[in-house]
Amino acid sequence: MPDKLISTHIVLFDRATWSYLLPLTHTRPVADIRIGLRTIKEKWAAYSAGNISYLTEDYLSPKYPNSSEEDILIINASLLPDIELVNRIDSLKNNEALYFEDQFLAARRSHHKTETEDIGTFMSGCSIIHYQAEKKPDLLQRPWNILSLLEQEILRDIDFLSKNRITQKLSDTNRIFGHFPVFVEEGVKAECAIFNTTNGPIYLGKNSEVMEGSMIRGPFALGEGSTVNMGAKIYGPVAVGPKCKIGGEIKGTQFFGNANKGHDGFVGDSIIGEWCNLGADTNTSNLKNNYLPVRVWSYVEEKFVDTGLQFCGLIMGDHSKTGINTMFNTGTVTGAYCNIFGEGYPRNFIPSFAWGGGSGFQTHPLKKALETAEIVFARRNVIFTEEDKDIARTINEQTAQSRVWEKKDV
Repeated sequence: MPDKLISTHIVLFDRATWSYLLPLTHTRPVADIRIGLRTIKEKWAAYSAGNISYLTEDYLSPKYPNSSEEDILIINASLLPDIELVNRIDSLKNNEALYFEDQFLAARRSHHKTETEDIGTFMSGCSIIHYQAEKKPDLLQRPWNILSLLEQEILRDIDFLSKNRITQKLSDTNRIFGHFPVFVEEGVKAECAIFNTTNGPIYLGKNSEVMEGSMIRGPFALGEGSTVNMGAKIYGPVAVGPKCKIGGEIKGTQFFGNANKGHDGFVGDSIIGEWCNLGADTNTSNLKNNYLPVRVWSYVEEKFVDTGLQFCGLIMGDHSKTGINTMFNTGTVTGAYCNIFGEGYPRNFIPSFAWGGGSGFQTHPLKKALETAEIVFARRNVIFTEEDKDIARTINEQTAQSRVWEKKDV
């Protein structure tokens, strides 16, 4: 825990960046994106002695509310904290705003100033201060930035979660080698597995399990209650959120939480949202045959844009599922509540509530999608609330124009 904590109430503001991080933000504010083991909000909470709330899209606000406190620090929700940045933000005076080049970072304001979506109006009356530091601030401005920052954030999270704490001992049936540590929380089960820490540390969260025959190369972080199935082959950096089941071959991938990829098949350089399930032998391509940078769908530009990355696989929104033997081309983006199956490669952009695959799509009926989500939640002893249902209904309405097959049916 840092020596200095921000005592002022923090509001994580995302209305300028939220749409650029779709489909991951269909169901959450930017601050609830998980990168490494912790969400952005959880990372800021480590530097805060006060409360943290959200200023996000209206339809998400009932589940992710704002605060009525008057004296606030409003912080760009896509900004990842470090101690130098936190100290500079905490030193802001009232009506001062901190920028890096033309990018808003933070401001100290009274609460009524946060009611506008327009950042220019919001900043009116503020004195602009330019942030100068040796290291450029880390901002999550596009979904694929998660892949670029994944190793850094895994290392930061492992350092934070293991600092000044005693690791539990693994069974002697396991093989451990390399230069970095393996940190083991209470309740971990692991037998007859190989842990290679030559390239980075490994973290096994509370009550997680690594089954026999698994081969794991760090950096790797396994969230609380998650399981690595037998014979898995994992190439770091890989971060797995809480209550996931993973198996097969995985490389350079972020799992948000409550997701299953338990069977054989390759998932590489991908981002898998919450409550997703990848059927047996689901495979993702993460490299184009011509080795050129990968282009992916942008919801803002409504076209495919260059990521600048040579390796980029699947970006999957929450509640989406695949059938057995599903195949994804390089840089595929799927929305929320999709059900993808069948022969061949589906298109590289799959809108929310799509049902089908390479041979074409129809609409996944909202009623059926909600029924499935309720059953899936119940299996994990979680309630699918009316707020969750309202969010799903809004996503269904907002993404209707992307389901081009509906227009043909009219």
